[in-house]
Amino acid sequence: MAAACGRALLAPLGARMRACPRAPLRSLTAAAPLYDVVVSGGGMVGSAMAAALGHDIHFHDKKIALLEAGPRKEYRLPESYSNRVSSISPGSATLLSSFGAWDHICSLRCKPFRRMQVWDACSEAIITFEKDDLDDMGYIVENDVVMSALTKQLDAVADRVEVFYGSRAVGYTWPLPSHSCDTSPWVQIELADGRRLQTKLLIGADGHNSVVRKEAEIQNIEHQYDQSAVVATLHLSEATDNNVAWQRFLPTGPIALLPLSDTASSLVWSTSHQHASKLLSMDKESFVDSINSAFWSNVNHSDFIDAAGAMFRSALSLLKPSGTAVRQLPPSVAEVDPESRAVFPLGMGHAAQYVRHRVALIGDAAHRVHPLAGQGVNLGFGDIACLAHHLSAAAFNGLTNLCCYHQDKHHLCLQVEFAAFFA
Repeated sequence: MAAACGRALLAPLGARMRACPRAPLRSLTAAAPLYDVVVSGGGMVGSAMAAALGHDIHFHDKKIALLEAGPRKEYRLPESYSNRVSSISPGSATLLSSFGAWDHICSLRCKPFRRMQVWDACSEAIITFEKDDLDDMGYIVENDVVMSALTKQLDAVADRVEVFYGSRAVGYTWPLPSHSCDTSPWVQIELADGRRLQTKLLIGADGHNSVVRKEAEIQNIEHQYDQSAVVATLHLSEATDNNVAWQRFLPTGPIALLPLSDTASSLVWSTSHQHASKLLSMDKESFVDSINSAFWSNVNHSDFIDAAGAMFRSALSLLKPSGTAVRQLPPSVAEVDPESRAVFPLGMGHAAQYVRHRVALIGDAAHRVHPLAGQGVNLGFGDIACLAHHLSAAAFNGLTNLCCYHQDKHHLCLQVEFAAFFA
């Protein structure tokens, strides 16, 4: 069955492969160093992918390269919080723990939350999530902190993982499923500075505008939400335990308040482009007033929706008397960090295929989602956990043909043909 899936996946591929016009293949192959895995994209997902493989005991004899277009950054923990944060799930924390990054994150700073409250601005509808055993539901972590931990763990395996900072891939040559003595079985990579690499497996972790995906001619389904997200770092009116993630659905989109410390929270406000621009240009006092109003005001309440909601809750209480949620009041915001306000457009994307012959897509290169549930980077870490597991098993078992990439978290099963990957 798996072999049949692999052959089916390869069937339409030959027509899409094309030769590279930049250099004769034999001279390219002879001059270019060969890596077992090249990860394109040195963000959180790409760096974590390279680190996970670099720390894998079954990959101790493999050569891995990570391509990062930006320079290496030395991180020093600032007093102020960054406005770019991620909600890290317990599963993602487990992945990061598997190669030592999570301990470093905890030694810097992260804020666990143990409850979520989501409610509607137009009605009394509310839903809460919490664990009975009071375990952490997740962690709010600055992206810079995650990157600092990943960089440290990449440095620890520098003998296995070579990081090319300031390196951008500008061209790829894809191997044919069956090659002759005149063709290379590997993916050829040309960098902007003229250097060339070749690899047995190319992993595209280069974001939602993935060059790897485009060069591999993998179709991407895209949709723009006609919304922007406004982010900022906020200071609360008074210190609290601040272990609740708050989200309220407004007529223009959801607004979320995520805990950073007992006195600070991170804002993610999804709204129309026009409103986002207005929020960005407001003075600090007006901006803070708008946030507090968004969380506290009932001006959008509808009598009709309230009545319909009351009938629904009454019916629900007859079926499940314990089903009512306990409402908590959100904290009040006192001020916003100067220069912390920023805005970015929102959209979704999904690659028609996550894998091709000697190519795999992970993170936003494979799937881009709306931030309302904070699952974007967690899906990427899920890709890593799954792909790294199967690559490790293949290396341990000495497999030379088919490797199954089964995305349990996405409920998708993909057959990935790596054709003599470890030969």
